[in-house]
Amino acid sequence: MPTAPTVVLEKYSFLESPRWWEDRIWVSDFYTHRVLSAREDGSDVRVEAQVPGQPSGLGRLPDGRLLVVSMRDHRVLRREPSGELVTHADLSDHATGLLNDMVVDESGRAYVGNFGFDLMSGAPVRTASLVRVDPDGSVTVAATDLSFPNGAAFVDGELVVAETLGNRISGFPVDFDGSLGRRRDWARFGDHPTGTEVPDVLGALAVAPDGLCADVEGAVWVADALGERALRVRPQGAVVDTVEVGTGVYACALGGADGRTLFLCTAPGFAEHERRDTREAALLAVRVDVPAP
Repeated sequence: MPTAPTVVLEKYSFLESPRWWEDRIWVSDFYTHRVLSAREDGSDVRVEAQVPGQPSGLGRLPDGRLLVVSMRDHRVLRREPSGELVTHADLSDHATGLLNDMVVDESGRAYVGNFGFDLMSGAPVRTASLVRVDPDGSVTVAATDLSFPNGAAFVDGELVVAETLGNRISGFPVDFDGSLGRRRDWARFGDHPTGTEVPDVLGALAVAPDGLCADVEGAVWVADALGERALRVRPQGAVVDTVEVGTGVYACALGGADGRTLFLCTAPGFAEHERRDTREAALLAVRVDVPAP
């Protein structure tokens, strides 16, 4: 059974894309434009990168260099050994909304989602593409018509992608060259919403799957952006565990010394006008039974 949440980091703007690397938890803070890392208990906080274009998804190349999504200018940045951030790929031709989360495979191929529309201004809901960035920075559309592609992970030969506005987590078989096969419902929480107005779509969601991570048994922990909780979900959508938090949960990662610490990015809400000038976001930790792969 998961333990009660404890606070690891607090008084940030909006935390996203937690990752456990090098015995530290890494995370992006949207509106202070920083990538941060800390020890498991939240001590020794370091600023790893300053990203004026608003950082989100994080990943690493096989040689350890950091990749970070720069949301507003539609770029994936690469941190060189000198600490300099350079453009790894420009996704401007493929993003119809702000860039979002990212997952990077063992070969250095990055899969990047975007909002698809202007969420914060209440524009009509549109689908978006998932883009693959190869290690040389070349860009290819990997999948189309996704409903707010968000957190992603590799599970048993598939790329699983949370569709936050789709009531589902989608699965794609991954070929040897990184191309994706036909989409399937890896987990379905309800009918796919048919409206185009944000309030109507949000109201039709049983689960709003946001950031996610896989465990060693092939299940995923997924943040439910509207349900103030994280869910452990098996293939076909069976919910086998729940962590109730009492505030918004937007991303998660397994890590810690034994891989059994579930880190949760939390905030009272996701609206930019509420989060930009406040410092109410926190990173929480919960102990769980099944470790990271």
